[in-house]
Amino acid sequence: MNTDELFENFELLDDWEDKYRYLIDLGEKLPPLEEKYKSDEWLVSGCQSQVWLVPQYAADGKINFAGDSDAMIVRGLLAVVLMLLSGKTAAEISAFDAESALARLGLAEHLSPSRRNGLGAMLAKIRFYAEQV
Repeated sequence: MNTDELFENFELLDDWEDKYRYLIDLGEKLPPLEEKYKSDEWLVSGCQSQVWLVPQYAADGKINFAGDSDAMIVRGLLAVVLMLLSGKTAAEISAFDAESALARLGLAEHLSPSRRNGLGAMLAKIRFYAEQV
């Protein structure tokens, strides 16, 4: 699924209960993360739930990310973040206005403060990995 489809799907859903179910569905579709990556080395600090995020640097300059979480909705949020930023170059990640994209989805006003903080921590970790290139 591309980002346009993601935005369209969110716009088609009328209420937040449906959007939460959609987030959970997106999270369930995330490929499983190998157990060896579920360690402190890949843990995203600042998340109430456990979130692991692993960069994969490609020869063409793009950075792909794999990740997982122990919480269903957070796993869905991670899936959204990965759809928005995985497969981009470091420059594209740095230039991408993730906050506007997430606002377009309406996530900020419908998440608890701890989930908003965790979402910010995921974005910060992706930007950190992009700076390592």
